Amino acid sequence: MRKSTHSEPQIFAILKEAEAGMKLPELCRRHNISVQTFYRWKAKYGGMTMADIKRLKELESENNKLKRLVGQYAFEIEAMKEVLKKNF
Repeated sequence: MRKSTHSEPQIFAILKEAEAGMKLPELCRRHNISVQTFYRWKAKYGGMTMADIKRLKELESENNKLKRLVGQYAFEIEAMKEVLKKNF
């Protein structure tokens, strides 16, 4: 997945400009984003504060870490089951 060239504070500022009344085509052209990107950001970050956005990133990071741990433990459990099958 391609990494965004805009940080969360920049995205937050762009959404605030749109709420202030700037026309969407002009806003997108000025920040070099597509209309689709703007609406994706609006769906994800719309109505949030900067603190909410930071908390969302922390939760996403923690969730990814936990998913990796669960995958690792599931692999270890399956390996142990295979070893136990061969011993008996």
